[in-house]
Order: sequence, then structure tokens, then C-alpha cells
Amino acid sequence: MTKKTKEPLSRGHSVELGRSPQVDKKANKTQELENQLKRSLADYANLSRRVEAEKNQIATLAKSPLLVKFISALDTLEVAAQVAAKEGSDATKQGLELALGQFKKVLNEEGVEEIQTDGSFDPSVHEAVEVIPGKRDNKILEVLEKGYKTGDRLLRPARVKVEKTSRN
Repeated sequence: MTKKTKEPLSRGHSVELGRSPQVDKKANKTQELENQLKRSLADYANLSRRVEAEKNQIATLAKSPLLVKFISALDTLEVAAQVAAKEGSDATKQGLELALGQFKKVLNEEGVEEIQTDGSFDPSVHEAVEVIPGKRDNKILEVLEKGYKTGDRLLRPARVKVEKTSRN
């Protein structure tokens, strides 16, 4: 271990032995550059995450109109399956149920979720088509058309009949 002592220089300056001012300057500069590099790498990582999130959001927005069209086709398949359940042959019933299941699976893989309608009316995801006076306030009585969303984006609101208490 080297002992650091101060040696007087000419004109009233002194210097620590064992470490020159140039070494201190270079060490400080190296530390400063290292910190800048760490900040730049963190900024780049944050930018990459943000760009990826925005890219996913744009992709979701771009496919939304197509998903809405598929949902209309799903409605038609569901009606056909209901009719086949009442009047169709077993083969027709099985075929429609298979097609319906596959269709729902594909939509699910694309992030499409059915909006829940087994609770209270929520105007952000439900559309009240009819309000019926009753004893319970904002209770969904009947679903006229299923609603769907993908992530936080509403594709189509659920169209429902709602019970509302009359306030006299």
C-alpha cells in the first residue's frame, strides 16, 4: 500500500503522490462516459418497449374493422346453429357446432372477448335498447345482441334490455 503524502510544488501548489491530476481527470471522464452509456442503454430499452407496444396497438386498430365483420358472421352462424338445433338433422347440428366452435376459437386467438352481461348495466360496454320499469335498478334482463371487445378496445357494445326503478 502506498502512502499518499503531499509534496510542495513551486508557486504554492501541492500534489498527492501516487495519483496525478491527469489520472483523476481521466478517471472522472471515464466514470462520466460510463454513466452516459448506461443512461443511453436504458433510454434505448425504454424506446424499444414503447415502439413494440405502439406497434401492437396499431396492429390491433388495423384489424378491428375485420374483426367486426367476423363478429357479424359469428352472429349468423349462431342463429343457424339455433335453427338447426330445433329443426335440423344431427349431422347439420354437429357440423354447425363444429364450425361455430372453430370460429370462436379463431376470434379468441385474436384477442376477441365476449362482453359479460350477467350483472349490472355498464354504459361503457352495454347499449340499452329498451328500458323496462321494475324493482331492480340497472339490471340486465335480456341480451338482444352480444357485445365484443379486444383488450381495452370495444368492437361492438352488447345490446340489452335493462330494468330500471321508477322514481316518483
